[in-house]
Amino acid sequence: MLSQAIAMFQKVSPFLPPRVRNTALVRLYGLFGIPLIFFVAPVVEELTADRCRIRIPLTWRTKNHLGSMYFGALAVGADLSGALIGTTAILETGKRVELIFKDFSAEFLKRATDDVVFTCTDGEATRNGIAETLRTKERVAVKVNVVATCPDVSGDAPVARFALTLALKAR
Repeated sequence: MLSQAIAMFQKVSPFLPPRVRNTALVRLYGLFGIPLIFFVAPVVEELTADRCRIRIPLTWRTKNHLGSMYFGALAVGADLSGALIGTTAILETGKRVELIFKDFSAEFLKRATDDVVFTCTDGEATRNGIAETLRTKERVAVKVNVVATCPDVSGDAPVARFALTLALKAR
């Protein structure tokens, strides 16, 4: 079933704008791989070699009992923004590299009372880690930082900061 969905998507994807294409790929992966990703309905706002911006809407699916975003949904956004840069860089190499999170820390600064945008700008560090694991065949740890904001409510003021360590290993 997944292979049929991918085949159908590959036929229409050249005609889609990057934001729509990337969002569809993430949701398709979520639907078949990690259902929680699909459930929170992320939108890929920007995905370049150096920067990834993910928006998670504040809906009944992502709210806590106080009406702000549940920390589990915040964790999904941080995970996605850090992992998508790495996954994109791995795909560009054409090599087999495993990516998994080694650790995760969060600093919650204020309540996220609207849609949250997660921004990671550590593409260069991630690419350097991938190059190192391909060269040495050893596991490499790369620290990535993610900043969460509610731009419609508080502009660029962060509501949370995340530090994640990607563990990369060439196979």
